[in-house]
Amino acid sequence: MNQADTAWMLISTALVLLMTPALGFFYGGLVRSKNALNTLMMSFISLGFVGVAWALVGYSLAFAPGNSLIGDLSRVFLRGVGLEPNGTIPHLLFMCYQGTFCIITAALISGAIVERMRFAAYVTFITLWAVIVYAPIAHWVWGGGWLAKMGALDFAGGTVVHVNAGVAALVAALVVGKRRDYPSSSLLPHNVPFTLLGAGVLWFGWFGFNAGSALAASPVAALAFTATMFAPAGTLVVWTLLDVARSRKSTAVGCATAIVVGLVAITPAAGLVGPMSAIALGALAAFPSYFALVYRAKTSLDDSLDVVAAHGVGGTVGAVLTGVFAQKALNGLADGALFGNPGQIGIQVVAVLAAIAYSGVMSFVLLKLISVVMPLRANAGDEGTGLDVTQHGEEAYVHAEGSRTLLEPAGEPVTRTAPGLAESPSPAH
Repeated sequence: MNQADTAWMLISTALVLLMTPALGFFYGGLVRSKNALNTLMMSFISLGFVGVAWALVGYSLAFAPGNSLIGDLSRVFLRGVGLEPNGTIPHLLFMCYQGTFCIITAALISGAIVERMRFAAYVTFITLWAVIVYAPIAHWVWGGGWLAKMGALDFAGGTVVHVNAGVAALVAALVVGKRRDYPSSSLLPHNVPFTLLGAGVLWFGWFGFNAGSALAASPVAALAFTATMFAPAGTLVVWTLLDVARSRKSTAVGCATAIVVGLVAITPAAGLVGPMSAIALGALAAFPSYFALVYRAKTSLDDSLDVVAAHGVGGTVGAVLTGVFAQKALNGLADGALFGNPGQIGIQVVAVLAAIAYSGVMSFVLLKLISVVMPLRANAGDEGTGLDVTQHGEEAYVHAEGSRTLLEPAGEPVTRTAPGLAESPSPAH
């Protein structure tokens, strides 16, 4: 047991937990005012239901000894998980840290189905998804499963978190269907400062996400910290230049989106690459996600807040580029293609494809099974009124005397351009 390592991991766990409320504000600012609280709640509720599911059974399936596909049930209800060392930190602390990853991964999915999915169906889905989808994939990569044995590199969750959530978000958007007024009416963000605040706090928390994944107060943690600082900076520079070249304006939503895309992309490589490689990786990652946002807005897919482009595409690009930029001299694990090991790219691709296949199929099955028991989406009246009132009996914005304040009449469309593309690609998460 090491006190410095324990102190750093206590801080990192708190930082990652903070990311879920930050995600709520990031997403919440991007929707219409009548759905702001519902969108925030979709993140906050994960802290409870997914957190409890992780403690009861998810942790055991992800990190207990088992086989190459899944952990066994020896740690159900946290049996045998106490203050004994796990590495150089208490086992309970390791469990809590990993739980914060599960919580935010499930919450990420909400960005694809905001403004139309029933809250009860959503809560049921993410709770089951955390156990049935997230835990097995975490075991494959981090729990000694088959992808770990193959040599797949995923330092902090490019495959386990972002590709996994991105695919689930795509499936959910397709199964739940598009908003009834998509794409012809005004779906503009109601509070861009919320989104910028959320992006900033996400970046702050991401230092715990990436540097904490070293599981120690070590040089590797410093390496991951540095990559987390500079990769999003590289993405932000390139994204801004793309924005200016395309529309002659640098938008605030584009800025927030770029930061998150850069953070997503560096996540699998954070403790495996040097600072110059991190900047290059972040800069390269801007292109696929930017143009994925542009393309998506021209389709009928209502991935409301572009989870697929940011997390699915960004996570995939980051995972594959990890196989290019990884440096064994820094991490002691494996070299990438630039350092004489091109085969690592193939291993990274296999890991991404495995996550896509499993998450896609199982997310579809879960949603279809839930739809047999309860409706997945709000009815036309509820959607028109807004999910704040119909799902929670509350509103984000009211007059002093308590009467309703809606920035647009319930259900009354206002013509606008393609979602999120007034002048730049729509926000991501």
